[in-house]
Amino acid sequence: MLEQSNNRELPEIPNKRYFTIGEVSELCAVKPHVLRYWEQEFTQLKPVKRRGNRRYYQRHDVLIIRQIKSLLYGQGYTIGGARAYLSSRETKDDLQCKEIIQRVCDELDEILCLLK
Repeated sequence: MLEQSNNRELPEIPNKRYFTIGEVSELCAVKPHVLRYWEQEFTQLKPVKRRGNRRYYQRHDVLIIRQIKSLLYGQGYTIGGARAYLSSRETKDDLQCKEIIQRVCDELDEILCLLK
C-alpha cells in the first residue's frame, strides 16, 4: 500500500473520526487546493460534505490521500496511471471478497446438509 519510507516522513494519524481539510493537508503534506483537485480525479476519495460544503475526511480518506501522494510524487505515476492503479486494486479486493463469501456460503450449505 504505502511505502514505509514515505510513511515515516508524515505525522501519525490521530485517533479521530473526522478531519478538516486543513488537518488533512498537514497530515499528508499536501495543499488544500490539491486535495480538492484530487477529489475530482479519484472516485475513491469522497469526504463527507456538511453545512456550507465543508469537507470532513475520515481515516480511510487520509490513507487513500497518502497513497495517491506516494503514487504521484514518490513513484512517478501520472494522474491517469494512479487512477488505474487504485481501480485495479479495488477490483482485486472485490474479487477476493467475493471468493471468501462464496467459500463461506459453501461451508454453510455443507453444515446445513449435515444438520438435516
